[in-house]
Amino acid sequence: MFSKSRARSGARATRRALLCGGVLLAAAAQPAWAQNLSLDEALSRVATRDPAIAAGAARLESADAAVLQADVRPRDVVGADFEDFAGTGPYSPLNRSQATGWYERTWERGGKREARIGAARADVAVVGAQNRVRLLDRLARVQAAWVDALAAEAAISIAETRLTDLQRVELDVVKRVIGALDPWFAAERARTNVAQADIALEQAREAARIARKNLAAWWGGSGDFRLDPTIFQTVDISVPPARESADVDLLVAERAAAGAKVRLAETGNIADPSGRVGLRHFGEGNDFAIMVGGSVPLGTKGANRGNVVRAQAEQRAIEADIAVARVEIDREIDRLVAERQLIASEIRRIDAEVLPSATRAVRLIRDGLARGGTAFTFLEFSQAQAAVSDARARRIELLRRFHLLGVRLDRLTGRHAPLLANMETIR
Repeated sequence: MFSKSRARSGARATRRALLCGGVLLAAAAQPAWAQNLSLDEALSRVATRDPAIAAGAARLESADAAVLQADVRPRDVVGADFEDFAGTGPYSPLNRSQATGWYERTWERGGKREARIGAARADVAVVGAQNRVRLLDRLARVQAAWVDALAAEAAISIAETRLTDLQRVELDVVKRVIGALDPWFAAERARTNVAQADIALEQAREAARIARKNLAAWWGGSGDFRLDPTIFQTVDISVPPARESADVDLLVAERAAAGAKVRLAETGNIADPSGRVGLRHFGEGNDFAIMVGGSVPLGTKGANRGNVVRAQAEQRAIEADIAVARVEIDREIDRLVAERQLIASEIRRIDAEVLPSATRAVRLIRDGLARGGTAFTFLEFSQAQAAVSDARARRIELLRRFHLLGVRLDRLTGRHAPLLANMETIR
């Protein structure tokens, strides 16, 4: 009698838990006005609001200033010389002194100015390529955060299904306890499993909220949006059309800059003459005379030879880096495609073999428990239901890995490169 009373109270508590769970589920649901956020929309928000854009613009501004500075020729010089204004013997009187005021200009030869400007402009191209690589890396991180948010949302449905199944079975177990078909500890164990599943559901919802908030932090927004679960469930193994990798573009820009530096170093072997004109005043007699002079550096033919050799070696090294980068990128793309195909194959087998069989076993055991038979126990149901949950969780993890590999594949193939045009115009 005591066991029956406790079973009835347990059944009433379970019904109350079901009712409260429904209320909490409705309260936890996102607002109806929350819009679906696609990947393109998330990346577009980052493309217009990411603080990294301002940093890239400042780097380009600095490189542009270097071009402006490279256009400056050697500055003219104005000077004055004083001679014989003090001395011994006949040079002691100040009226024997000489003073010369002069103006000097240096003429750059060998295209130094043009080479200097060309090297600065090549550095501008390098900075622009570096900015594009940084922005693509940030877009890839945003896409990865979007995938994590989708995975967190998908985990909620698994936790909800598990809680619903355990609540339904708890009611059946309570009925069996009342009918003296199962001992009381079976009902307590069922209630424990329900409590654990309820905690897991609460944790899954909180994890999804945090994942949405982390995603929105990339553009300074809030997590008041929804994610389309069908996108996460889609397994598309097609390879996006490949563009020239941004990493290779960076190396190409560095190669061009190295070539410009070679030309600049070669101009260092050409001498720059300077000319001087001045007016000299003679203290004795108070006379004036015009003076003209000039100078040419000697031994300049090989003066910059070391810098030329170094610049040429750097250029050859970058040439080799370009070839290596292209091979490695192609190799990584092939690896990513193969891994995604392997994961897609496992997902298909889980959908076709594992989940149907495990779900059928759960349904058979649950129907047997509901009919009041003694062929099954709650322990068997718990094990069968755990197998279903494990298979579903494994599927979610495989989908997450599949889409994260797709993030890297999109980064290597330059799928989101068109967004860079919008980001680069915000300066």
